[in-house]
Amino acid sequence: MGTENLNRPNYPLRPAATPFAAQQGTTPFGSSGPVVGSEASAFRPAPPASSQFQRPPLSSGPFVGSEPTSFRPPPSIRPNDLVRPPPPSLSSSYGPPASGFPSSPAPPPPSIGQVPPPRTSLTGQPVAPPLTRPPPGQVPLTQPQPPSVPMGSPPQSLKMGQPNPNIPLRPDQQFPPARPNAQPSAPLPGPPYPTARGTYQPAFPGYPNAQPSSVAQAPPMQPASFPLQQGGFAPAAPPAPFLGRQRGPVSGILPSGLYPGNQVQQHGITPPIAPSQALAEDFSSLSLGSVPGSFETGLDVAALPRPLDGDVDPKPLAEMYPMNCSSRVLRLTTSGIPNSQSLASRWHLPVGAVVCPLAEFPFGEEVPVINFATTGIIRCRRCRTYVNPYITFTDSGRKWKCNICSLLNDVPGDYFAHVDASGRRADLDQRPELTKGSVEFIAPAEYMVRPPMPPLYFFLIDVSISAVRSGMLEIVAQTIKSCLDSLPGAPRTQIGFITYDSTIHFYNMKSSLMQPQMMVVSDLDDIFVPLPDDLLVNLSESRGVVDAFLDSLPSMFQDNMNVESAFGPALKAAFMVMSQLGGKLLIFQNSLPSLGVGRLRLRGDDIRAYGTDKEHTLRVPEDPFYKQMAADFTKYQIAVNVYAFSDKYTDIASLGTLAKYTGGQVYYYPSFQSSVHSDKLRHELSRDLTRETAWEAVMRIRCGKGVRFTSYHGNFMLRSTDLLALPAVDCDKAYAAQLSLEETLLTTQTVYFQVALLYTSSSGERRIRVHTAAAPVVADLGEMYRLADTGAIISLFSRLAIEKTLSSKLEDSRNAVQLRIVKALREYRNLYAVQHRLSGRLIYPESLKFLPLYGLALCKSAALRGGYSDVQLDDRCAAGYTMMALPVKSLLKFLYPNLVRVDEFLVQGEEFDITRRIPLTAESLDTRGLYILDDGFRFVIWFGRSILPDIARNLLGEDFTGDFSKVKLSLRDNEMSRKLMTILDQFRATDPAYYQLCHLVRQGEQPREGFFLLTHLVEDQIGGANGYADWMLLLFRQVQQNA
Repeated sequence: MGTENLNRPNYPLRPAATPFAAQQGTTPFGSSGPVVGSEASAFRPAPPASSQFQRPPLSSGPFVGSEPTSFRPPPSIRPNDLVRPPPPSLSSSYGPPASGFPSSPAPPPPSIGQVPPPRTSLTGQPVAPPLTRPPPGQVPLTQPQPPSVPMGSPPQSLKMGQPNPNIPLRPDQQFPPARPNAQPSAPLPGPPYPTARGTYQPAFPGYPNAQPSSVAQAPPMQPASFPLQQGGFAPAAPPAPFLGRQRGPVSGILPSGLYPGNQVQQHGITPPIAPSQALAEDFSSLSLGSVPGSFETGLDVAALPRPLDGDVDPKPLAEMYPMNCSSRVLRLTTSGIPNSQSLASRWHLPVGAVVCPLAEFPFGEEVPVINFATTGIIRCRRCRTYVNPYITFTDSGRKWKCNICSLLNDVPGDYFAHVDASGRRADLDQRPELTKGSVEFIAPAEYMVRPPMPPLYFFLIDVSISAVRSGMLEIVAQTIKSCLDSLPGAPRTQIGFITYDSTIHFYNMKSSLMQPQMMVVSDLDDIFVPLPDDLLVNLSESRGVVDAFLDSLPSMFQDNMNVESAFGPALKAAFMVMSQLGGKLLIFQNSLPSLGVGRLRLRGDDIRAYGTDKEHTLRVPEDPFYKQMAADFTKYQIAVNVYAFSDKYTDIASLGTLAKYTGGQVYYYPSFQSSVHSDKLRHELSRDLTRETAWEAVMRIRCGKGVRFTSYHGNFMLRSTDLLALPAVDCDKAYAAQLSLEETLLTTQTVYFQVALLYTSSSGERRIRVHTAAAPVVADLGEMYRLADTGAIISLFSRLAIEKTLSSKLEDSRNAVQLRIVKALREYRNLYAVQHRLSGRLIYPESLKFLPLYGLALCKSAALRGGYSDVQLDDRCAAGYTMMALPVKSLLKFLYPNLVRVDEFLVQGEEFDITRRIPLTAESLDTRGLYILDDGFRFVIWFGRSILPDIARNLLGEDFTGDFSKVKLSLRDNEMSRKLMTILDQFRATDPAYYQLCHLVRQGEQPREGFFLLTHLVEDQIGGANGYADWMLLLFRQVQQNA
């Protein structure tokens, strides 16, 4: 998030992993509800017959799997062979009884897709060594790629409840499925649908299986070089032939104990084959197979799900309700709203929404602007909902029914139009408010409590010695001057300046002056404003004076030796100047406030506080002055953006409070030096000044009867129970809210949401931007999972976790995230485990396949990871303030950055694919390669140790052998350099909110490589935190508990 600060090594050096397990007594984020597993299903199979052999001791962790196994392998199952379909008579004879309970204990069948143990010699050693990972520090030049494992889905026969009549049918589903029985039925004599699989004939053990190519084969084994992580590959299960009639996609991970599956066929007992046949069609699985002689579970890491395509917009809701607003604006954590409080309590993940009210739309999809003029804005007279595509017209078009509260409202005479038999208005094509999910109304005078304010920019600039020497003052002055012509709202735009060190400097910029007049106030205890009418001036009228001031500002203080900072008094002075109009206050702070009110002590990062009840006090404001000032700023429509520059502690926890409660933003530049960081500051300050801004805004989210939003999370001040005060809003800010049910049982089939943002545009118009969406009410937990949105869930999770760090320990926040994920996966497991006897699988819905990885990345983010030695306190607080305001796509990219290889493109000249990402693990890095890591805030360009010298020389010139911390990447006169710059520009164009500064890293160069790159490889074991594979195993073991 910030820039480089290597004063003390705060990166991890990859010690042994220490998984942080969630404490069972921890209540995550203050949620309340029954513990997962407290409502066990009635269809629990009887335990199988106990094994005659004792279970061997395990060397690490609990035994993965819930039942003991026999040492007798299945007599008819050869390694890597799928189970053949049985005769109809056998399959029906040994299926479950009609009552749903087995009459005698019978072990579950071996699951299809599992990895049987490899052939062994008489000594017990495997004939073919297992495929393993290289030891840490050794980067493989080539790496075999396992076959991709498709995600399967549960059968329609597993539907738990009535089908939802309100969800429109998909094109390939002509009739809603009938309600199934709770127990699995016996299979039909023949398959109901033809499949792509041929008839599998058993082959000789140890030889390739001559079977159709539709079943992926395991790659050959390679010599072992990492003996503690042994494993193998399983054949990919074929795709389900009835995907058009599935309820919720399901994927699975299969851990094992001593033998694969944990449930080996008992001698003399024919297993029930019907469930196994269903498994072959419904589930794909990733194998965690072990090797004889080793009790360590192995995992095919390459087959784990990864979001290499980035964030994918949720499509099911848009397909069901095409008139909804865009997912850029509103994303629900699940598009299936629970119909009861008991169902919501079983969901365990947050039910809510993430809103970005001023999200940018692509060219050609702009929000239509509507002016009702004399008619007035059409609204429900009871709930004040704005007219939208989901209202209905009755009484021949003379009345309309509110979709939120169902009240019948009269249609004004000027708005009347005839309707046809279906209720469609004759002028529907000319009424975008009745066909578009996002519209903007021009508000009449009754929506104004005062005349619309002009765009106002006020600059509060630190001019102490550190600000001058770092070059910050010069860059800020140059950037402001270059943006004056692009400030929105001309010719109404207002501007003003205050500078400060140990005194406060006001500037008279009256248009009649040739040069600005500086007035110095040294009494910090009794601040007053000299010439209050001439400190804020119209930019177009006083442009010459403003230009002269910005030209002379760097030289004016170039010899300043003052080290003090009277930030608090200067802040009060800025408030006194701006309180008449409001506007945006931009603060440039370069040192710790040391004089007057609001001065802060160097409390620093106390290692003794970590792990104690006082740890959170380091991350909250020390002085209540700043929160009180933020409340005053919000009351007078002033938004605060904080630009912090320092190589020392500046208490971002306190300064950031000003941005948090005023709808502002924190920009943090640790160890700022203009020679290195000037481009980043120029770009981000320019965007802050020139992007379209909504002024003096308030936002409210309305929703249908029976549900309401109960908590809001982000940078704002809550004016009432549901009204968010936002002095300034732009397209780069998002807000999250949690939803709760007011009624025990919802009787409606659809819930409607409407986001209304009332604001003043830069042109001086009072406008209302309205976004409307509909979502179905579901009675089935499986539907909630199928319609889940991982991006929205993680966005809400991150805000809840960061807020928890302000009152609890970091470890408690991480455990809360982990515990919520475990509970959700356990509850989902309970939907299917009984019918399919899935005691050895971690299953999860297709919609949430990335949730465990994003949860791990969140726990490893700068805001939450580690402790005292992992992230400096200011960096941690700045990351927290930034993540609280990020839209969904930007947040997910920050948590799981893009990693791409570019040296092949530079050398061979093939077309570069910006979407060709690779997993975030050290095993993805080739010592001969050149890689770019992009998290949306900076680029890390990694040079492998064996990279071709010509590549480094063409990109860096003669500095390619020097210290990379002193080398700056710039455009050079050769084709490779131009290609690389083009790639970087493509990445920057995808999200212009922040500027990614380039940081060059050479392989093995410490501490630089650890700080910039290794901490972002979230799939590796870093700093005592789990790697991806270990994290999945940890989740599985906790899901198994009380399952």
